[in-house]
Amino acid sequence: MTATPPTYEAPSTPEAAGRPGAGALLVEQMGEAGERRQKRKDIRPLLRLWPYLMQHRMDALIAGFWLLGSTAASLALTATARGAIDHGFENGGRDINRWFLILGLNAVILGVATAVRYFYVTKTGERMIADLRKALFDRILTLDPSFFAKMRTGEVLSRLTTDIALVETLLTTSVSFALRNFLTLIGGIILLFIVSPKLTALVLLTAPVLIAPIFLFGRSVRKLTVRSQDRFANAVGFAGESVDAIETVQAFGRVRSAVDRFGAVVEEAFGVSLMRMRTRAWMTAVVIVVIFGGVTLVLWLGAQDVVRGAMTPGALLQFVLLSVFTAGAVGALGESWGDVQKASGAMERIDELMKSVPYIQAPAAPVALPSPPEGRVGMAGVKFAYPGRPDLPALKGFDLTVRPGETVALVGPSGAGKSTVFRLLLRFYDPQEGAVSVDGVDVRQADPVEVRGRFAWVSQEAPLFSGSALENIRFGREEASEDEVCAAANEAQALSFVEALPEGFATPLGERGKSLSGGQRQRLAIARALVRDAPILLLDEATSALDAENERLVQAALDQAMEGRTTLVIAHRLATVLRADRIVVMEDGVAVEEGTHHELVARGGLYARLAELQFREG
Repeated sequence: MTATPPTYEAPSTPEAAGRPGAGALLVEQMGEAGERRQKRKDIRPLLRLWPYLMQHRMDALIAGFWLLGSTAASLALTATARGAIDHGFENGGRDINRWFLILGLNAVILGVATAVRYFYVTKTGERMIADLRKALFDRILTLDPSFFAKMRTGEVLSRLTTDIALVETLLTTSVSFALRNFLTLIGGIILLFIVSPKLTALVLLTAPVLIAPIFLFGRSVRKLTVRSQDRFANAVGFAGESVDAIETVQAFGRVRSAVDRFGAVVEEAFGVSLMRMRTRAWMTAVVIVVIFGGVTLVLWLGAQDVVRGAMTPGALLQFVLLSVFTAGAVGALGESWGDVQKASGAMERIDELMKSVPYIQAPAAPVALPSPPEGRVGMAGVKFAYPGRPDLPALKGFDLTVRPGETVALVGPSGAGKSTVFRLLLRFYDPQEGAVSVDGVDVRQADPVEVRGRFAWVSQEAPLFSGSALENIRFGREEASEDEVCAAANEAQALSFVEALPEGFATPLGERGKSLSGGQRQRLAIARALVRDAPILLLDEATSALDAENERLVQAALDQAMEGRTTLVIAHRLATVLRADRIVVMEDGVAVEEGTHHELVARGGLYARLAELQFREG
């Protein structure tokens, strides 16, 4: 049965779908973290963890065995303590050492069982979370740009971090905690009835009176905690936004205003926290009075039975210990149930991503692209509108043929559809009508990975990563040698500034390569494309961030790189496309003119007007 992909909305142009900066991401993530995590009474989403558990069932079985062992050992402490009191003092205390030795051995067994249980429970949970995290990230990277136009990056990262952390807490801590307390509750109640049915019945009858204050105050504390977290999230989100735009804040003289605004939000968060602390203080006082009052009543009744000889002192001690264990288990189960509900809501959000189906997938029997590569590109009658904007088509019957080794420039006003051509060639999207082909094969019949392997792309934004210069260039081809990386950097006119960095090619570039200038980042992106050594080169405003001197140098390097490769160039500055074999002029999603620079100028059409404006300004 084929899964139906959800409907996503996307901007009408790729420029509108740009990713947010670091501060925007922080704001989005903190906003998500500040929102109340959805709790579900229905815990069926957690059943989707079953396949991950089955992959490590042996460790889970070992953890379960030692869970039973540690619970039994903890309940057995009450029996050995009773024996030490009731029988250790008999015959002048002759057996007291033996009983306390048994009690000590019981404690050792409990300690060992608890340690082994902790290790295997934590190991199993962490292993499952690692598998889940890898599977989720793998799924995220297979989704199309249209998906990320619908779901914010901060939301995706929230599911990869915050939601998985909630599930991790459940698997590594709460599940073991809950099962142990559940077993302790069942075993404790059974032993309580064995020790004293009368006192046990009394405890069960008065339990609702003892528990009611916890629930009444606990609900108010939870609401105030959520409000406090929301206020704090707003404060941190605003701080992240201000720090990310620190130059703008200082340039406009808004430092004091930002500080005052942040301080006001912090004070508001503190006010809510103060209310929560008062409520929690009252809850603590009421709970202590009520619970210890109940314990005192039970102890008094038990003491009366001891005085009458109806109960031994050891039995009373065992009853008290069992009561403490059982009461503690009840309270802990309530807390664990909250963790289960939060993890269930988180797992549903994670599963929503896991079930998302990308539009762009390899067909069941993909057609192999010819080998060796030809470097031929074609588009015939292509009509395309971005998802969610069918009323604003980006291409309206566009045709393009690029022969092997040919250099073709795409020019035209903003919004003409130039970048959309590249995105269709890379098969980020499929056209609604028409065909896109690479080396004579319709890209919809081929594996997208193989199609993209025929291209080296230099985008207008030139995004870099936080690794070293070597890692960023080698991103184009992971197996590239250091000599090949140096050669690509040299071709892109990047070698001199890279070697001048403190650690040369090994120098970390910082988040998104922010330690470099715009022109340096652009040249590294060009080097990354060159080291890929693909037969088709896509240049989307590849020299837009360079000054005149660097543009001349990089253009010379690109001219060399274009030799023997099919090249498509997008440029608003017409001076960069004068040497193209052909220039295709686009307007409103169609090709309106085609020819060389001199031919198009002679025609006096759109290209001639653009050229006149630019060269007149120059």
